[in-house]
Amino acid sequence: MIALLLRDLRLAVRAGGGFGLGLVFFLIVTVLVPFGVGPQTDLLSRIAPGVLWVGALLACLLSLDRILALDWEDGSLDLLATAPLPMEGIVSVKALAHWITTGLPLVFIAPMLGVLLSLPLEGYVWVLVSLLLGTPALSVIGTFGAALTVGLKRGGLLMSLLVLPLYVPTLIFGAEVARRGADGLAVATPLAMLAGISFGVMALLPFASAAVLRINLR
Repeated sequence: MIALLLRDLRLAVRAGGGFGLGLVFFLIVTVLVPFGVGPQTDLLSRIAPGVLWVGALLACLLSLDRILALDWEDGSLDLLATAPLPMEGIVSVKALAHWITTGLPLVFIAPMLGVLLSLPLEGYVWVLVSLLLGTPALSVIGTFGAALTVGLKRGGLLMSLLVLPLYVPTLIFGAEVARRGADGLAVATPLAMLAGISFGVMALLPFASAAVLRINLR
């Protein structure tokens, strides 16, 4: 599994997958929002948690089609299906590789970009915590969407339509954690819901992704 993880990390970097593209997109979204809504500091500070979460979600969405597409194109996916490693382990490793190359960099850069949105001082820690807890769910759900559309020509748009509704609960509770933290309110309830969603999808969706891949590889 470690060898597969290292291989996917190298492929993501060489193919220009999520790492640089996601960060640049996240930066563009954060920079453009103040131009669109105006320089009002109070308004920007109120919408900053939601903007950061929406930007991170869309940045993750950009690289989802590369999770399985490269392996499908060069035939590696067929070889992995016959390997001793269970298919559930394979899709879990690929979701982890996507999170390391896409989600994790977004987690660390989000508080820095919060400066551009006048994010309150109390909100920086909670933006970091919410993204750290929520972005793994985005990668796992995205891997499920990639498994559903693998092998389809121009399946990127279809995958986005399938994945975006599944992203909504994570977005709602993640942004709510960051918003309540920025306002100095209690965050226990949305934080527990966000953790439940993340751990739930990490426990269940690899089995669904593996089942879909087996069907597509027949």
